[in-house]
Amino acid sequence: MLATAITAIAAMYLFASLIALAPRKVGYSHIKHSISEIGEIGAPNQRFVAFGLFLPIGLLLLLVAYLVRPASPAVAGLALCVSIGYIGAAAFPCDPGSPLFGTARQTLHNLAGAVEYAGGGFALMTLAESLGQPFKLAGFVVLGTAIALSVLPSNSVRGVIQRLAEACLFGGLALAIWRVGSAV
Repeated sequence: MLATAITAIAAMYLFASLIALAPRKVGYSHIKHSISEIGEIGAPNQRFVAFGLFLPIGLLLLLVAYLVRPASPAVAGLALCVSIGYIGAAAFPCDPGSPLFGTARQTLHNLAGAVEYAGGGFALMTLAESLGQPFKLAGFVVLGTAIALSVLPSNSVRGVIQRLAEACLFGGLALAIWRVGSAV
C-alpha cells in the first residue's frame, strides 16, 4: 500500500500548501483563481510553488505510476497524467491570470494541464469498466473541468471547479490503487 500512502501524502501536501500560500498572493481567491495562479510569473512565491510544491507532487505521482504499473497499467496511466500536469506546471509557470492564450510558456502550461485533465478524465472512465460507476462520474467531472477551464473567463469560478477535479483525480487514484489490491 506504499503507492496509496504516497498519493495521500501528495494530496495532503497540496491541500496544506494551498491553504498556506494563498494568503501570500494579494487578491487570491480559491473560488476564482486556479491553483497555478499561486505560482504564476511574478507571484511572490513563484519559485517555491514551482520547485517546492508542483515538482515534488509531480515526481511523487510519477513514482506512484512506476509502482502500480505491474499491477494495473490503467491506474499507472492515471497517475502519469496527473504527474505530467504538475511537472508541466513546475517547468512552465503560467502567465498572470493563467489565460487560455498567452506566451509560449503559457501554451506549454496549458498543454500539460490538458494531459492532466483530459488524460486523467479518460483514465478514470477506463477504470470505471473494472472498478465501477463512481469512476465514470469522476471521469465526467474531470473532463467537464477541462472544458470549463478552457471557456470560463479568469476571475470566475475556475478555482472551485478545478479543486473539484483535483479531488476526483487524487481521490480516484487513491481509491483505484486501494481497489487494485495489496500488490502495490
